Amino acid sequence: MAKIIVTAGPVPGHVVPLAAVAADLTERGHEVLFYTGAQFEGQARRTGARFAPYPAEVEPTSAEFQAAFLEREKLAPFDRMTFDLTRFGADPAPVHDKRLQELLAEFPATVVISDLTSFGTMPLALRAPRGERPLLVYIGMAPPPFDSVDTAPFGPGLLPPTTDEERARYNGMRVQMGAMFADAQEHIEAVFSSMGVTLPGFFFNAMATVPDHLLQLTVPAFEYPRSDAPQGFRFIGSLPAAPDRDFERPDWWADLSSDRPVVVVTQGTAENNDLSQLVVPTLRALADADVTIVAATGRADGPDMVRAELDGEVPANAHLAGFVPFEQLLPLADVLVTNAGYGGVQTALRHGVPLVVAGETEDKPEVAARVEWSGTGVNLHTARPEVAAVRIAVDEVLNDPQYRKCAGEIQRQYAEYRPFDAIAEIIERAAAVG
Repeated sequence: MAKIIVTAGPVPGHVVPLAAVAADLTERGHEVLFYTGAQFEGQARRTGARFAPYPAEVEPTSAEFQAAFLEREKLAPFDRMTFDLTRFGADPAPVHDKRLQELLAEFPATVVISDLTSFGTMPLALRAPRGERPLLVYIGMAPPPFDSVDTAPFGPGLLPPTTDEERARYNGMRVQMGAMFADAQEHIEAVFSSMGVTLPGFFFNAMATVPDHLLQLTVPAFEYPRSDAPQGFRFIGSLPAAPDRDFERPDWWADLSSDRPVVVVTQGTAENNDLSQLVVPTLRALADADVTIVAATGRADGPDMVRAELDGEVPANAHLAGFVPFEQLLPLADVLVTNAGYGGVQTALRHGVPLVVAGETEDKPEVAARVEWSGTGVNLHTARPEVAAVRIAVDEVLNDPQYRKCAGEIQRQYAEYRPFDAIAEIIERAAAVG
């Protein structure tokens, strides 16, 4: 049996999938230590793992973090991305690197499993060759950011090139984006130097080339083909979330089994501070439609926020909810309207649910572009769609069976994958060698 450290950024979209990994590994008899933010201690311990909290200075509840988050909210989408990469990604890396070394001294793990954006784990692989250190396994819970001759530059959400002219244009864009990211690259390189290691090339590429394995939480039908992907890159399907046994179904749950189509709308658990972006326009767009709407706000005060935006006039065909387990909700849905969070989109497709996507920040344009490319939904190309645009898109997805057909084809491909077995195989092979 192996000793494994699992570490996840302190946001639900990162913790939930890695908690599922940790739970599976402990059930297989492995010894797991879960390193993440203190607010997720209960969730981490429920996996059967030991728990180690972040040092106080990098806790998301710290005053410094909260001030940075407020500063972030004022930024344009590109500036927000570079802010996240530098302030929330690179700057805490030396603290995490030091703490991981301390944890490894007392808990000599043969494998470290991390989310894709964890700069703090990269030094483990950069300081020593494979075989003289823990195996580093990244879980790809966002679209693969590494460069390829077969794709557009990562970020703007452009579809893969189909002509020589597009390839030439994308090559020019790579030069421009290199200049746009130059300050962030220099900043991240300096942070790595402070840890006594050298960042090998462009940071987006390093996320794929530094770890020994990059296990992508999707299937080939939802990801652009790449002829030059790194050796350790592979698809493993999507991880089902652990069952939420504490969830009590509301009184309106029976409405979801009526003859009317069910439309779920969400802004996820991260970009849900302003529900007027997508949730409220969707409620207004479908207020007179012959559908049942579920607004899954992802926060306890979300229903009250929506009521305030609507001046208390909630459509009669709508139900407002805080936290609703998608594993229970989406099997009953006909369409998911979402701001293109990667995990929520994968969950929808795993259940064969087509989509309407609207997102502009972080990786969301890239997720939305893959929805468009795969034929599984309509991409609105904005984070704040007009009410009329939402209505047209939802009607299109409901009335054109091709979207559900494409989503169903991806659902069948998911059924061919065994993600927990794939991860366990890597773990157990490393333990046998170590």
